[in-house]
Amino acid sequence: MSQDKIDIKDVTPKTFNPKTHKTQGDRFNPSNRIYVRESKGTYQLLRRYGGWFLLLLFALIPWIPFGERQAILLDIGNQQFNFFGTTLYPQDLTLLATLLVIAAFGLFFITTFLGRVWCGYLCPQTVWTFIYIWFEEKLEGNANKRRKQDSGKLTRSLVLRKSLKHLAWFAIALATGFTFTGYFVPIRELVVEFFTFESSFWPVFWVMFFAICTYGNAGWMRSIMCIHMCPYARFQSAMFDKDTFIVGYDSKRGEARGPRSRKADHKALGLGDCIDCNLCVQVCPTGIDIRDGLQYECINCGACIDACDQTMDKMGYEKGLISYTTEHRLSGKSTKVMRPKLLGYGAVLLLITGLFFIQIASVDPAGMNVLRDRSQLYRENSSGEIENTYTLKIINKTQQTQQYQLSVTGLEDVSWYGKNTVTVAPGEVLTLPMSLGMQADNLSSPVSTIQFILSDSEQFTLSVESRFIKKL
Repeated sequence: MSQDKIDIKDVTPKTFNPKTHKTQGDRFNPSNRIYVRESKGTYQLLRRYGGWFLLLLFALIPWIPFGERQAILLDIGNQQFNFFGTTLYPQDLTLLATLLVIAAFGLFFITTFLGRVWCGYLCPQTVWTFIYIWFEEKLEGNANKRRKQDSGKLTRSLVLRKSLKHLAWFAIALATGFTFTGYFVPIRELVVEFFTFESSFWPVFWVMFFAICTYGNAGWMRSIMCIHMCPYARFQSAMFDKDTFIVGYDSKRGEARGPRSRKADHKALGLGDCIDCNLCVQVCPTGIDIRDGLQYECINCGACIDACDQTMDKMGYEKGLISYTTEHRLSGKSTKVMRPKLLGYGAVLLLITGLFFIQIASVDPAGMNVLRDRSQLYRENSSGEIENTYTLKIINKTQQTQQYQLSVTGLEDVSWYGKNTVTVAPGEVLTLPMSLGMQADNLSSPVSTIQFILSDSEQFTLSVESRFIKKL
């Protein structure tokens, strides 16, 4: 396996200067701002439509009603997690753990196969960053214009446009804060109470917290989050091999690079297909030069591919100088897609996904706990019976009001003192005190094992074990 690992490259951090067409400075320095040039093409359309789809899904889900509440509500305060027609409680959180394991192995599988496509296409940091860049372009101009404006004097017009940009940024951030908090607090009440100043401290705190984080991450930090703070970029190398699809530059075809006219025979001039236009650097959201080789800062967004393909098309050259490829393919070898590591991740992913659905299918629509009265193990009532007292806690996990019937097995001729038919509202935890009575002569042992039975009209039955203690 060691020979399949990607060779380590010593790449000096650089920042491209479009005026001199040279590299200078340290692109890891947060003060060196990256002016991302707009890129158009197949992969950018795919990234844009995928991002908008997930963004709309994220924004609309909290507003979808289901019964008497919103479809998805993670009510931490009441320890209820509502997913459409199902309500989960803390004892069901093994489902969440399994779901997180599925997400982890899904990420491992995709990364081994297609590299950091999650980062380039679906990561919230990338989606929000490109939204903020879009507003930047519309209000302040393209990358070259923004760079020139920021290096010159601050005019009244520029102040106005920058103010509008930051207002738009904060409006998006505030909407994001409302939406994210709306998964944990009923969003309709949250919005109304927030703007009527009737909301309590914590909902307001979390809305503003997530708004400020969104504004800072997508507006100011951007590539700093990907390069310095995101742990995914650091451990992805453990999943990469020479058959992983990455954004790669074909140096054999591109070198030696250099400018030339469209009509020139660049082969006769000793030049490769790369005209050294540096568009691949200008459109990169993390400011790297893909021609330096694979770097962990590359998020596989494909912006450099689209920019280079357009240049190749204008020059009359074959597209694909920069493409989604593998290290083996770049070195002239064949790529093995079905390899042991990828198959292993896939097998584990399928196994855990199957286990997850089995867990979902086994989730009961109701729950019941039985608590014995520990202050008095038993007593003799006025009928001469040995009486044990219990407290039943019944949880309705469905989204409809349910009527349950209660009974007990394990004892004959038992007397039931209390309600044996109860009505429980959706998500309600009903506390029901009750007692069981038995004639001492009918009890063969000091401690008898009994079963409390909970059933509904839809043939659901739940059994909980307890004990009946007689007078010693």
